[in-house]
Formats: sequence, C-alpha cells, structure tokens
Amino acid sequence: MALPRITISGLCGGSGKTILSVGLIAAWTASGQSVVPFKKGPDYIDAGWLAQAAGRPCSNLDTFLVDPADTLALFLRRARPESFNIIEGNRGLFDSIDIEGTTSTAELAKLLVSPVVLVVDCTKTTRTMAALLMGCSHFDPQVDVRGVVLNRVANSRHEEKLRVNIERYCGIAVLGAFPKFTRDDFPERHMGLVPAPEHQWAVDAAARMGELVKKHVDIDRVADIARSPLIPEPRPGKGGLGELRLEALDAAESSRPVVGVVRDSAFQFYYPENLEALTAAGAEIREVSLLTGESLSGLDALYIGGGFPETHAEALSGNPVVTRELRERVEEGLPVYAECGGLMVLGLSLSENGQTWPMAGVLPIRFGLSKRPRGHGYTQCTVDTENPFFPPGTVLKGHEFHYSHPLEILGETHAFAFAMSRGKGLSQGRDGILYKNVLATYTHIHALGTPQWAPGLVAAARRHRDR
Repeated sequence: MALPRITISGLCGGSGKTILSVGLIAAWTASGQSVVPFKKGPDYIDAGWLAQAAGRPCSNLDTFLVDPADTLALFLRRARPESFNIIEGNRGLFDSIDIEGTTSTAELAKLLVSPVVLVVDCTKTTRTMAALLMGCSHFDPQVDVRGVVLNRVANSRHEEKLRVNIERYCGIAVLGAFPKFTRDDFPERHMGLVPAPEHQWAVDAAARMGELVKKHVDIDRVADIARSPLIPEPRPGKGGLGELRLEALDAAESSRPVVGVVRDSAFQFYYPENLEALTAAGAEIREVSLLTGESLSGLDALYIGGGFPETHAEALSGNPVVTRELRERVEEGLPVYAECGGLMVLGLSLSENGQTWPMAGVLPIRFGLSKRPRGHGYTQCTVDTENPFFPPGTVLKGHEFHYSHPLEILGETHAFAFAMSRGKGLSQGRDGILYKNVLATYTHIHALGTPQWAPGLVAAARRHRDR
C-alpha cells in the first residue's frame, strides 16, 4: 500500500522550511486534497502553523524524546494512504545533538523511508549552491534527496544561474524559487513564526503562504515525489500509546477523574499524544481557560502547558481565577502539573520592560523576561525527590525553550524534584519545583517518551477526588 509522504528540510534553521511546508499544505488543502502534518523535533509553534493549514492536529516526531521504533509507530498510526503526509524537518538536514547524527532530520527521513525536498537560502550565491547540494546528496547516500526549492532569490537572472548549475552538477530537480519575502509577510516571535492560535489572521496568513507556494513552486512535481515511496514495515515498539489505549478500555466512564487542560491563546503548547495519553490512562479531559474567568470547580487535577503568558500578563493578573481561585484550589490539594508558561503563571509575579504583573502566587518565584533565550535545547533529568507524579529514579528526556528566568526564589525550604544532567532547568542544576501537589518545571516531556507521566497524573487526580 502506498503512503504518500515527503520530508521538507534545509541546510540550516531559518531557510524557509515552515513557509514551504505550510504553503504546500494550504495549497493542497484548498484544492480538496487531504494532508496530514508532522513536525520533526519538539517545536510547538511550527506544529501549530502546520495544524492550522491542514485543519487537523500535527504530531511531533522526535527520536530524542521518543524511542525511534515508537516514533515510527506513531507516524504509521497518524499517516493516511489517501493523504499527503508532510514532515517538516528542523535545523539543517544532518544537524544533531551528537556526531553520529542520530537525532537529525536525515535519520528521521531514513526511518520513515521518506524522500526529501530541501529549501535553501540562496542569498549572494550561485554555483556554490550546487556544491553544497552535492555534498548533501553524497554525505549519506541512504538519504533520498529528490528536489530543491530556492529561497531569497534576487531576480530571474539569479534564479536561472542557480537552476543551470544545480541541475547540471547535482542531478537534483529544482522545483521552484521564492523571491525575498519581508518580515511583514510573516511576522516572527522569538525563534519561530508567531503562534497561530494567538491571532485570527493566522488563517489568512496560511492561505497566503498557499498562494505563494502555488505561484512559485511546481506542486505537481512535489506530489509525484511524495507518491513514490512504499510504506515501511513498522518495527515493534515498546508499547507506548498502544498499551495506554488498552488500559483505557478497562476504565469505566463513571470512574474517570476530571483533568483540566488550560487551552487558550496564552497556553497552547501541548502534544496531541499527551492529551490522548491522559484519556487512555483513564481521565476525562476538560478544557479550561485562565483568561475568561471560568471557574476551576469540578476538576480533580490541572495540567497547564507552555505558551506565552507574558503577552497576556495584564489579562492574567486581573483574572480572579489566577489571582485567587487557583491558589485556593492548590491549598485544597489540587494536583497541578505545569510546564514552562504554566510554571510562570504559578509564580508570584512576572516582570518585563519595567512593568510587573502579579501572578497566582502559588510558588515563591518572581520571574523576569530576557531579550535572549535563557534555556534552549534538549534536557535530561533524574527524579530524585518524592513527588505526586513520578517514582524516584525515573529518568526524563525533554526539552526547554524559555526567555523567562527566576529573578528571585524566596525562602530556603523549597524542594526540587529533578536533578539536571542536561539543560538549564530552574536553579543550580535543579528543575521541577514542588509545593503541596504541584510540580512545575521548565522541562517539556512527550507522553510516548515518558510513559510514567500520564498514569501518574491520573492517579494523583483519583486520589484527590477520592479524598
């Protein structure tokens, strides 16, 4: 059975992968073609744009966070034979955390038996681009580089020189060429495009990307490349989502504890598999907002993911759910698991550009914002302290990306659950601050790579409900 799929990669970050990926999805979707999106790596923002364009959730494929066999199984579970299955890579094609390239987009493409299309920044170069592409095609012959899209092309003469050199020396098809787009065309936040859920114009922006790709790229040739591979045989995984789903079959609907998930324009960073894992472990998911003022009553636990609370700091600080009810529920023993943005809203205050906004006041931390990232990359930590969610000794693989940092951690008796062996964390090689049944951390985890997380959170919810 054919499973149309294609991996979009580049020579470096910022080369245009997201514009090409979102544009292809939008163009195909507008023509009535079904598309299933995937994002390589832990990134939430690009995944949000891919999901926006496709009109369906985007799964992250990350072989550091999740075992490669389970990553392949996840892809095969999500991908559809009647759809184009698009995987947007991250960074450069061969970039990895190790010299062997085990976490690179190239290795993921080999794992998925996926052809690769590169999008390359051609600023102030012509024949040299052919040499770079030839190096990519020969660096690992098992990586199936089929085509290239030229980006930031100055004019038609520049494009023609690039095409002639690449097709003569590399034998790689030039599928299209983008002119130089301006920042006004695609606003950026931090390292990626602005999160799609924050703005209503995101729908129009994705459609505009689709029109640009249709105008400048031969999408029919891209479709032919995507249809060329055969479906790979999945290697046996470690259970992961499959075992969690079996567990869900044994959980009676009436016994399901209610886990609130904060989802609004301030908190939007969730892997679909994390929410599925909670349901599979026996939870009833109820979406709540910290911006609208709705009550947290009726919840047995709360999951606050990442996002950009700093862009909504004024609204959060004036909301009684944040400033009073959340704190009261925590004092009653409500289990709360919070990641990054969720950690920030649980603190005492958030300061930026001379302004300070009060937050929930659950944790004794005053947060500030920096111009540059304070933590960025993969993390690894060991749980070494008793906590509501993880057994001591559990090793967690995750990632962090935050501009916030503790300005001050008050008191001397706060406990941390995680010892960091990789990454920044919260303070002095520690992460995962604890208070009552709250665990808040800068580290984001993926449920398929951390199978203890969802059952631990649901078990804490059941204990709280039963009390």
